Amino acid sequence: MTLLSPRHLRQLAVIGVLLCFTVVALGAYVRLTAAGLGCPDWPGCYGHITPSGAVHALALGSRAQAPVSEEHPLMLGKAWREMIHRYAAGTLAVVIAVIAGLALTYRRRAPVHPAFALMLVGIVIVQAALGMLTVTWQLEPLIVTLHLLFGMTTLALLWWLLLSLFRGYPSASAPRLTRNNAGETQGQSSVRPVTVAAAAALAALAVQIALGGWTSSNYAAIACPDFPTCQGAWWPRGDFGHAFALWNGLNINYEGGVLASPARVAIHLTHRLGAVIVSVTLAFTALFVLRRERQPAMRRAALAVLAALGLQLLIGTFMVLKAFPLWLATAHTAGAALLLLATLALLRSVTAR
Repeated sequence: MTLLSPRHLRQLAVIGVLLCFTVVALGAYVRLTAAGLGCPDWPGCYGHITPSGAVHALALGSRAQAPVSEEHPLMLGKAWREMIHRYAAGTLAVVIAVIAGLALTYRRRAPVHPAFALMLVGIVIVQAALGMLTVTWQLEPLIVTLHLLFGMTTLALLWWLLLSLFRGYPSASAPRLTRNNAGETQGQSSVRPVTVAAAAALAALAVQIALGGWTSSNYAAIACPDFPTCQGAWWPRGDFGHAFALWNGLNINYEGGVLASPARVAIHLTHRLGAVIVSVTLAFTALFVLRRERQPAMRRAALAVLAALGLQLLIGTFMVLKAFPLWLATAHTAGAALLLLATLALLRSVTAR
């Protein structure tokens, strides 16, 4: 048996998807427990590999690389949450590097296109840089949101790879060409309406995930503590002018948020409105596929989208009604990841030939 085989790559892809999903959920947990600056330096923790190492060094009277101060006190629980997230992300980077290495080493026989593997590696490098900036720029909302988006992108690519391997298709390859009766070369098939609908649904979901990241990174979730109204009104006063200013400068500690309440209300309202639009788009797409298609894989994927959408709507609603408990807030990010996977599966099913 050769080192590279579809079975080996499937195993690596399964590990990568599960690990990336865990990293995304852990990232939400770290952010929601205010542990994003649990270790104010990077990649270590107060100059050490583990928080326990930093505690031991301080107990001996030595100064860590990032000195403990009133602004950055060493809180062991937060530090461990932050470092566990980093350890998991580092392990994921190794898995992706192995996939890319195998794809490049056996590029003549690999079921993974080298360009796809290199893209994965590139995104991991960008993610590492964003992870560093998230800490060193003290949770700047734009960086935190981009960190979430690239994490979701990594998950999406690994999932697409896994779906492609199980279906026996290369994960990234040029479309197969056929010749028509006139001898002209053309694509194997034209783009179908269900494909357009699925792609549009994915694009809408991506925008909504970005809005969710912006809501979370600006601590705007609690700006509307009631549902379906917001602060007792259907459309309370919101400052949209400042709500989406992407850059507010450095040398600011953004933990807890720096925007005034009206700006946070505007962010939350936009996220809710986006949820309505995306829900309608996803539901329409899934029902459209169920109505037009009879292939089991497509119908299963459409039903999965409806199930994931229903779950996410329930999580979001009860999260507000129950006053944002930690487990539901974390599940909201995990639910978004599940909805992304279901939507990608639908798109993959309608494009598979």
